Amino acid sequence: MLERTASMALPGWYLTAGCLFQTVWNVVTGRSPTEGIKDYDVFYFDDGDLSWEAEDSVIRAGGELFGDLPVDVEIRNEARVHLWYERKFGVACAPHTSTESAIDCFAATTCCLGVRLESAGRWRVYAPHGLSDVFNLVVRPNPVLAPREVYETKAARWQRQWPELTVLDWPAAPAEPMETSS
Repeated sequence: MLERTASMALPGWYLTAGCLFQTVWNVVTGRSPTEGIKDYDVFYFDDGDLSWEAEDSVIRAGGELFGDLPVDVEIRNEARVHLWYERKFGVACAPHTSTESAIDCFAATTCCLGVRLESAGRWRVYAPHGLSDVFNLVVRPNPVLAPREVYETKAARWQRQWPELTVLDWPAAPAEPMETSS
């Protein structure tokens, strides 16, 4: 998968999201590495052409490249997210400045993980919150962008598949400062 994606030469690409942390969960809990994985996400960042046609061309090329695999591969240009995010999730999204900035906005910090293959067979791993929660089966909210409902829906689905998970609650809203009279 990584070698094929690298051959596409997509700018700033990463294999990311569930296919990574869920593989770890499966191995840690003694399941088959691919059990319960819905799809494989490939993110890239190309702000040179924000048209749907440019992204769709990459998606179609990926369809041909990965068509023989028994999995769904979803390829998305993260430079375009701000164009559709509010329509889908109900909150505005500022334009991302890189693939990493998009990964930083996942609903759970556990999801903030990306891997790619670089030259000479070297791997680049992007994990801004580290990997301890992934390996310790902890799902921690990341209220940077995604709404609480998105986090809670995903966490509930994951916990049904992996009941060993510890799902942490969405943080309470900070209390409003009390007005004092002088």
